[in-house]
Amino acid sequence: MIEWEDASGRRKMVAPDTLRAVLGALGFPAGSAGQVRESLRTWHQALKASPPPLYTAAPGATLRLPAQAGRYRLTAEDGLAVEGTATPAPGGARLTVPALPGYYLLEIGSAHFTLAVAPAHGHRIEDACPGGRAWGLAVQLYSLKRSGDGGIGDYTALQSFAAGAAAQGADAVAISPVHAQFTADPSRSSPYAPSSRLRLDVRHADGETLMEDAPPFPPELKAEWARLEALDLIDWPASTRARLARLRQLYDAFLRLAPDELRKAFAAFRTEGGTSLENHARFEALHASQLAQDAGRWQWRSWPAALRDPESAEVAAFAEAQAEEVGYHAFLQWLADRGLSGAQQAAREGGARIGLIADLAVGVDGGGSDAWARQTEFLPGVEIGAPPDIFNARGQSWGITTYSPHGLVANGFGAFREMLGAAFRNAGGVRLDHVLGLRRLWLVPQGASPADGCYIRYPQEDLLRLVALESQRAQAIAIGEDLGTVPEGFRPQLQSAGIAGMRVMWFEQSGRGFKNPARWTREAVSMTSTHDLPTVAGWWRGRDLEWRTKLGSTLEGQEETRLSERPKLWAAFRKAGVARGPGPGPEEVGKVADAAAAYIGRAHCELALLPLEDALAAVEQPNMPGTVDEHPNWRRRLDPPVEMLFHDPAFEQRLRALARARRAPE
Repeated sequence: MIEWEDASGRRKMVAPDTLRAVLGALGFPAGSAGQVRESLRTWHQALKASPPPLYTAAPGATLRLPAQAGRYRLTAEDGLAVEGTATPAPGGARLTVPALPGYYLLEIGSAHFTLAVAPAHGHRIEDACPGGRAWGLAVQLYSLKRSGDGGIGDYTALQSFAAGAAAQGADAVAISPVHAQFTADPSRSSPYAPSSRLRLDVRHADGETLMEDAPPFPPELKAEWARLEALDLIDWPASTRARLARLRQLYDAFLRLAPDELRKAFAAFRTEGGTSLENHARFEALHASQLAQDAGRWQWRSWPAALRDPESAEVAAFAEAQAEEVGYHAFLQWLADRGLSGAQQAAREGGARIGLIADLAVGVDGGGSDAWARQTEFLPGVEIGAPPDIFNARGQSWGITTYSPHGLVANGFGAFREMLGAAFRNAGGVRLDHVLGLRRLWLVPQGASPADGCYIRYPQEDLLRLVALESQRAQAIAIGEDLGTVPEGFRPQLQSAGIAGMRVMWFEQSGRGFKNPARWTREAVSMTSTHDLPTVAGWWRGRDLEWRTKLGSTLEGQEETRLSERPKLWAAFRKAGVARGPGPGPEEVGKVADAAAAYIGRAHCELALLPLEDALAAVEQPNMPGTVDEHPNWRRRLDPPVEMLFHDPAFEQRLRALARARRAPE
């Protein structure tokens, strides 16, 4: 898009240098007039010579294909095949799409295509929870505490948390992203800048119960484990090193002592994981090896040329020579998968109709496993971000990349489909972070100012159809993070595809104050706050404003605004019937947290999710956008531990208030 509209409605033109950089990232060099002509020629030739290998369509629709008309054969995934005759159409052939959603192999003449027939919509909240009015909790996984966790919330803690929530009547537990990070770099902590969205974060893995006779902790590691567990903030580097040291010890014991049943289960997991798992395990081993040789080789593009190609003979030779090391990283993924699967099973067996809701980050680190393994499908040399707006006058650059729209189409959306399958694998739902990315993304050339970016369009119709299809296949809901300013008509399109929106209390305001929750969007999820926003208690007390002052920001009247907004929020609580009497003082945060929990419960939305921070009336928020080390992002540990959490009186009271509000007539 060479023109775009800013937050003030003004038309902007993209700078030529930005266009050249982004076109280059898309695979169309444009540094000179000659390169532009050659890129155009290459593009037109590619369109003629290589039609897309996958087409999406609605059931019963008429599909036009760049293929010779005549007999065709459609084979469904179960092997059932039908044949027919395609009729001539301008530029190719025309045929009628099957009525049953699913993936089909389409053979017509010498051409072969994959046909993805999407349902009218994905598996919706109302399908998962007939009658609506469901509720659940949202938790930053790392923040959970349990005895023996070594300083990081893990899948075992999540299993206990999910079982406890389900026992209280919760239908869902939404979790922070658990995408794979970089085990060779323990300093990484942001769950939204992963190495891979196809594999899991092994720092949450717990292998203590894998075998009956787990080896004892070495004294030094046991002492470090206890020290880390006692901290209020996660020490990611130290906790990661300690966790990986213990998992290495367990892997060594597994190789020596594991019974045949476990060995077969691990072998089956590796077989099922296929090339994707093998590539990730090889990348992890290579990354560690390259960093050990040269600290400047963090980014795989700085590795020796032969190792940059996952299919090279040199990579295969490395994997053979380091088979045990590659196996270790596959073993970590197996433990993580078992742990996450166990948490989902605990939720469903406890009565939760949805269970876990996974969080799918909008992008990955360009130096990570996904970008290395699928280079033709990812954008090099650019970062996802946001243009300048009223919240950030300089714009934002998030340090992550994502799929190339052309690469997706050319590869039959393989990476996108695989990512969705991984997200739905151990969950009853998926939250798509920055869901606007299905339509467009703001790209910033590396090294440029975030203001000097541009929007690129994505094949929205195809992507929405694939989300709906994968959602139905998994019988799992999809939620789109649609906060902020979105193009007109986009939310209705999400709704039509069965993707629920998000309605956050802070944003549900008008000129008169906070909106009546009974009028919030039905096809959405109500929440008090998100990980990037103040908690209810923190907002009421003004802790977010204290942090901004501490960080050197100019408040410009925000303190006065907060003074006027507090009574408006309390008035909204009273009007909704979830609070009585005069508003409490700034320090009386418990009463406000009580009312807020019931308030989102009164929302017309089909699902209400209460963040654990607000269920505990915590003052500090998980993340403060725009900061790295200035604020302890993604590090806070929450009390009490999961063993005691569901017996905490204040916590139980808020859950009961939320549950009662969901049962109350609208």
